[in-house]
Amino acid sequence: MKTILLVEDSDDIRETTAEILELAGYKVLTAENGKIGVEVAQTTKPDLVVCDIMMPVLDGYGVLHIFSQSPDLQNIPFIFLTAKTERTDLRKGMDMGADDYLTKPFQEIELLNAIESRFKKLEKLSNSFKNTHEGIEEFYQKATKHADLHSLSADRKISTVKKKQLIYAEGDEPIKFYFLKHGKIKTFQANRDGKEFITGLYNSGDFFGHIAIIENTEYQESAEALEDCEIIGIPKHDFLELITRNQTVANQFIKMLANDIQEKEKLLTQMAYNSIRKRTADALVMLSKKYKSEGQETFAMRISRDDLASVVGTATESLIRTLSDFKADHLIEISGSEIRIVDERKLVNLRG
Repeated sequence: MKTILLVEDSDDIRETTAEILELAGYKVLTAENGKIGVEVAQTTKPDLVVCDIMMPVLDGYGVLHIFSQSPDLQNIPFIFLTAKTERTDLRKGMDMGADDYLTKPFQEIELLNAIESRFKKLEKLSNSFKNTHEGIEEFYQKATKHADLHSLSADRKISTVKKKQLIYAEGDEPIKFYFLKHGKIKTFQANRDGKEFITGLYNSGDFFGHIAIIENTEYQESAEALEDCEIIGIPKHDFLELITRNQTVANQFIKMLANDIQEKEKLLTQMAYNSIRKRTADALVMLSKKYKSEGQETFAMRISRDDLASVVGTATESLIRTLSDFKADHLIEISGSEIRIVDERKLVNLRG
């Protein structure tokens, strides 16, 4: 059952509207002014808000402003109610990020249609954000329609990248961000001596290269194929248009950025405090979680010792000695460049 927060200072309108929504199958929370409405929203996280504009204590514009500044509330669909019909009021509300606008008095069907329409659009955008080539196409088509954009560049062809080929280099100006349709990608930084530090590992279905575009900087790292890959490049302009005009799309990428930051902070903490054995075990487990195929009983991957040492944050010689110890302890098997995890549970629980 979807929860709707109704913020309205008129007792009659609030009670009547709440009754209509409840009869339509929604759970309804009510507030008689904007301040109370914000407090209710912060504790309950409703699925949608219907809010009057002209209210005491805190008006509807103030409520919407607070929502837009809160990561927990900014993605909630927001419908304004008002008795005013001036174009300036309509434009102000929509410019602030309101999803729809109903003028009082309104018909029951108008209200229900507006709410149902918001939920359907939100569901379509969510469902279309799938990590497949077809999902990307559908995502862009629907997001474009939602954001009222007329067109996006057709430059979304699949490109083949060979193993060890650079996709972009540290210091390059970003002109695209990328979707990895198939394969494995690493991002890394290199010091003056050429030693690499891997900053990210990407699998089929992942986006990469978007951080520099959002931060409006040069690439702070390089991206290289770990194996033959298929990638899709989305032009920078199209990407910025989407996240600028479409809050739902922007929030999806904010979550991606947050996940990237959390993973990197965790990696740096592990490198600072854990032993080489523990860091190597954690790296192998991380690779398993990242690249293990569905239904695969044991994880095996071909990876160069230099690349794995870069993930662990140690010298290649130290890594090789640690892998030999793991092999002797029957935690892994080694065949050429391939490493097969034999006992992942013991690797997870390894303490030193």
